[in-house]
Order: sequence, then C-alpha cells, then structure tokens
Amino acid sequence: MNILKQAKAVGIAALLAVLAGCAGQVNESAGLNESAGPSKVESDAERAAREARQAEFLKSQEEAKAASLAAAAAEQLRKDAMAADTLFFFEFDRSDLKQEALDDLDAHAKYLSADRAAKVRLEGHADERGTRAYNLALGERRANAVARYLVIQGVNRSQIETVSYGEERPLSLSRDDNGWSRNRRVELIYQ
Repeated sequence: MNILKQAKAVGIAALLAVLAGCAGQVNESAGLNESAGPSKVESDAERAAREARQAEFLKSQEEAKAASLAAAAAEQLRKDAMAADTLFFFEFDRSDLKQEALDDLDAHAKYLSADRAAKVRLEGHADERGTRAYNLALGERRANAVARYLVIQGVNRSQIETVSYGEERPLSLSRDDNGWSRNRRVELIYQ
C-alpha cells in the first residue's frame, strides 16, 4: 500500500510540474507586430531548456520509484528468510540435504544473494554415537553441504562461515532415536 501512495504522489508531482511549465507559456503574439516591442512568446531555446528540466525531473521521479520498489523487494526477501526454518536435520551418518530443507534454504539464499553484507554461520552437529573425531568431521561435512547448496544458489562464499561442534552441543539430551535425530543438524545463524 505504501508503494501505491508513493506512486500516486510521484504522479501528482509530475502533473504539477508539467502544469507549472505550461502556465508560463502565454501566446501574446496575436495582434502584436514587430514594432510593438519584444514578444512574450517562449523562444525555441527556452522551450528546449524547460523540456529538458521536465524530462530530468521525471527521470529522477522514476529513479526514486524504482529505488523504492527495490527496497521493498529486498525487505520482503529479508522477511521471507527470517520466517524460514534455520535448523536442517540429517539422517544417521549422512551429510546429504533432505528435500524438505531446500525451500527454506532457497529463501535464505535469495536474501543472502540480494544483500551481500549479510553473513551467516553454519554450525554442524552430530549425535553422540561415534567417536568425537568422527562426529566433528561429520558435523563439518553437514555444514559444508549446506554451504555448497547456498553457493550454488548464488550466495557469495565469503558470506558463509562453517563450524563443526560434533556431538558437543546437543539439542536434545534424550538417548533414543528421537533425541539423536534432533542432534543430527546444521543450524543457520545470521551474524
């Protein structure tokens, strides 16, 4: 709705500028001869200058409108990314992304590729089964899998930091399949 108000204001401003330019044109040459004095008719140079000013004004209004639309689109991308899930879960001993994670990752990728100043940290995790060294490596593979997907979607690799915590930061302390499945994850955290 805000964009519509701005577009209406731009249209009104442009109309007023055109009307103001036209109001200065008075054709008083009717009934005057050359000996009666200087004519109040606008010269070609004056008309060209006025038209150039009007064109520049309209161009600046269009640029402002385009910038406003771009800002609104960027804000919508940010909102979509903030609404998307930031936890991505994995199967036991696997580092490939699940299909259900891709829509949320796409929302994050669109925002990150649109805002090159935004940065994320991808934290890879594993459940407690396996050695610490193995779980650290598995967490790293999982974080790198998410990073690769984001880069393929257009995110600059310099915007992404990956870290693995292995089994050290469990989301669930339950020692069953449900608890372990919650711990096999990558967390996406905006910095």
